[in-house]
Parts: sequence; C-alpha cells; structure tokens
Amino acid sequence: MPVMTDIERTVATAADPLEQDGLYPIREVSRLTGINPVTLRAWERRYGLIQPKRTESGHRLYSVTDIETVRQVQGWIERGVSVSKVGELLARSVNATPAQPSAQTDEYTQWQSRIGAVLTAFDEPELERLYGQVFSSYPLQTVFHEIFLPLWQRLLRVQDEFGRTSEWLLLDRFLRGRVQHRLQLQVVAAPAQCVVLVALPELCHELQLLVTGLLLARNDRVVRVLAIGQPLEELSLVCEKIRPQAVVLLGTRALSAARLQRLLRLTQPLNSAVWLAGEASDLACEALMASSIGCLGSEASVMSQRLDMFLKGV
Repeated sequence: MPVMTDIERTVATAADPLEQDGLYPIREVSRLTGINPVTLRAWERRYGLIQPKRTESGHRLYSVTDIETVRQVQGWIERGVSVSKVGELLARSVNATPAQPSAQTDEYTQWQSRIGAVLTAFDEPELERLYGQVFSSYPLQTVFHEIFLPLWQRLLRVQDEFGRTSEWLLLDRFLRGRVQHRLQLQVVAAPAQCVVLVALPELCHELQLLVTGLLLARNDRVVRVLAIGQPLEELSLVCEKIRPQAVVLLGTRALSAARLQRLLRLTQPLNSAVWLAGEASDLACEALMASSIGCLGSEASVMSQRLDMFLKGV
C-alpha cells in the first residue's frame, strides 16, 4: 500500500470540509511549507506569485498547485534570488518545461513517499532495494531530478524539524556513495574528450556536483569532477596538467556582481573554454553575454547538448 504524502495525509485527517475538497486555508499552507501567513500574503499582493481562491467572506484558499508554487518560490529565495525576480524565473520555467501527465507526476510522488518512509525508519537495506528498483525503471535524469533530488531538497529545507537532519544525512551519504561509484565506472572510447567540473565555493552541495558530473558523462566524454573546496585560484594549475577541452563551473544559487567579476578574473588565464552551469547560469546569463564564460543552463539535457555542440565545433 503506497505511503501518503504530507498533503494527502492532511486531506485524510482534515476536519475542515474545504481541505477535503483539496483547498487549504492559509494556516494549513503555513504549516506545510514553513512560510508564515504574513509572507504568503505579501507574495500574493506585492509580487503576484500565487493567486489563491477566496471564500464569500474573503478567506484565502490554496490548491495543491498553489502549495507547490510556494515551495518553488521558497527554493529560489534559498538560492539567493530576490523575491522581486522570482516571478520571471517561474514563468520562464513553465514556458521551458512541458507539462508532465499528472499520472506520471503522481508516480514520482509515490516513489518519493516510499523512500521518505524508509528514511524515517532509517532502513538502509530497504533504501538500497528501492534505489535499485528506481534505477532499473527510469533513465538517469528521471532517477535524480524527478525522484531523489526533489526529496533531498525537501528534507534540506525542513532541517528545523526533529529527525529531518538525520534523514537528510542518510539520504545524502547514500546517494553520494552510489553516484561516486558510477562515476568511477565511466567507460569512454579512446580518444575521449575531457571536461573538468568544479563547484563554485559555497554555491553547490557535493551531491549536486556529482549528479551533474554523472549526467554530463558519455562514452565519448570523460568528466573529471574536482573535489568540493577546489580553490578557483588554482584552476589554472589543474588545467595545465589535465588539459581539458572545457571547464564547467557549477552553482545552484545566485552569484553576486562582485563574485561574478572575480570569477571572470580567475578564469581568464585558463587555456580551456569555460562554462557556467546550474541556476547560477540562468541568473547570470545576461551579465555574461559579452564575456569569455558561456552559459550551459540548469537543465541536464540542455547542458549536455550545448556542451556537445561546442566540443564538436558546431
């Protein structure tokens, strides 16, 4: 029997008939997301990020879609994006990503619920079994970007809840081990192109770096993932020894103008093409338009395609 999600569990136990109809009052949305009602109202009135329905008496009612939008807004703000710019990013994301069939989305949610229950029980053997099932059922990008990473990010956001930090640490350690193992097993044709992947300091977790490396790797492309903490000042030394065709810098949060200028200065001596990837790439794209650093974007398939076009000289 599938494990219920937080929202489904709320519906099943709700005394309020509105909640049973899939609409939630602001107090319940605040409980589910951790965002206080004052902030939720500001996101609606000042920025138009969410548009809840209203009762005849004027009380706000939020749908499941509204709640997911709140979580997306929360995620962008945690990456360093100002709330005034989030609306534009949400709109761009909707236009760029085709809507998935609801049945498929529900399927991914059910997997996340099952994995979440296993994490709560700290049952690592069962986590291993579920990981194997997911990995054998879906392509790599779906395994991580639709199932495991959304759950990993959700647990990361609720670290103040008792037990959640331990659950996140278990999942993080488990996934890092599995991804590192697969990276070590890269099978490439000779001669292979070499890409160096490095995290921007403090703007990327190790798991995000490793997953990006795994998704960029191909049988004609070896990806060398440098360790978290790699000094950008020493990249020229590393590249002199490895001689990669491209260097990809990964950041999952916004770069300040000062850090962007420093990045341009530090990468100037490199004898390889330099690319910025992740959400930092989406946010800095306009600022880097006339610079020596290219933007790969944040979608794994798009990153791989753009990198492939460059390496083939297209």
